[in-house]
Amino acid sequence: MSALCYAELGTRITKSGGHYIYILETLGPLPGFLFLWAEYFAIRPANSAVVALAFGRYILEPFFAPCAAPLLAVKLVALLGYYVVIILNSWSVSWSARLQTILSIIKLAALVLIIVPGMMLLAQGRTENFQDAFNKEAMVLDKLPLAFYAGMFAYSGWFQTSFVREELVRPERNIPLAVIVSVITVIVGYMLTNVSYYTVLTAADVLASQAVAVSFAQKACQSLISVIPVLVALSCFGTMNGGIFTFSRTLFVASREGQWPPLFSMIHIQRHTPLPAVMLMFPLVTAMICVGELYHLLNFFSFSRWLFIGLATLGLIVHRYRHPEIPSPFQVPLFIPVSFTLICLFTVGMSFYSDPVSISIGCAMVLSGFPVYYLLVQRSMPDCYRTAFRE
Repeated sequence: MSALCYAELGTRITKSGGHYIYILETLGPLPGFLFLWAEYFAIRPANSAVVALAFGRYILEPFFAPCAAPLLAVKLVALLGYYVVIILNSWSVSWSARLQTILSIIKLAALVLIIVPGMMLLAQGRTENFQDAFNKEAMVLDKLPLAFYAGMFAYSGWFQTSFVREELVRPERNIPLAVIVSVITVIVGYMLTNVSYYTVLTAADVLASQAVAVSFAQKACQSLISVIPVLVALSCFGTMNGGIFTFSRTLFVASREGQWPPLFSMIHIQRHTPLPAVMLMFPLVTAMICVGELYHLLNFFSFSRWLFIGLATLGLIVHRYRHPEIPSPFQVPLFIPVSFTLICLFTVGMSFYSDPVSISIGCAMVLSGFPVYYLLVQRSMPDCYRTAFRE
């Protein structure tokens, strides 16, 4: 539902910037800045740290199987992988864009290598793991929001085109088309992948595994043990690369709107890369990889991300009401943004009960943006302070 809402927002609002510009244009400068603040201090660095830790886990898991890879080694490899992505995005935009295309193909290849053996075993009658698959006895309602966070994290790539809206050809056609095709592809691919996993592994095996794809390869096909972890790690590498690529666009738009220092909209004079924006995330991501744990980081940034995505879909409703004259080549029924906004806000509210520590820290990060906005961004402050912030 959210993907369809963003497809309509992408046809109504002609600026790049993704969540930030949608919230800014529909709900105003304060919510827009709060998202930008949370994006820098919580959402983007924690998201990058989660993917980097998964990269390190899949690189090392085959060398230590059946034991878990040492946490220190995982973090060192995660840092190394992230630094390589930083260097690549600082060196050449064209290289990082081409690499993103190659790694997307590798990601699809990894899914195929998991789906095909699983479907073959399922066709042979391996259905014992699906007995009582929908047994509700083990369901714990207070953990349901965290399960939603993990699921929505896996499917959350649909909004990437909104960050580069101004760079797209025929966006009024290609944004809805890209969103619909990609979401359907991902839903089918991930559903078949999970069916393959549970054909080979029990629920207890999946919960106990630090790297599910490695456990799957060990039981399904020995020849895949050395291949699948590398492909999954490369997929994580591509996700890190794409995250840095789009984050720099957000900072560029925020600087253009006067809510972020202009330094971070500048590009290298020779390399034409957004070097200040790329380097901005370096210390925070390093710190979160060093001190964080994958699932706590996931809950920490998911609160902020889905709070603001819910506000963006709420903004679609507001924008329709305020600007009925704006043409929208792609329009979704009203119940879709209304339903998704309510689901987001309910999940965010319930997550305080599920993981109060991580969620409270994420909430504090968002609220800390209020004094910054009123002291450094709002137009009523003294010109000398506003000039210092922007220069």
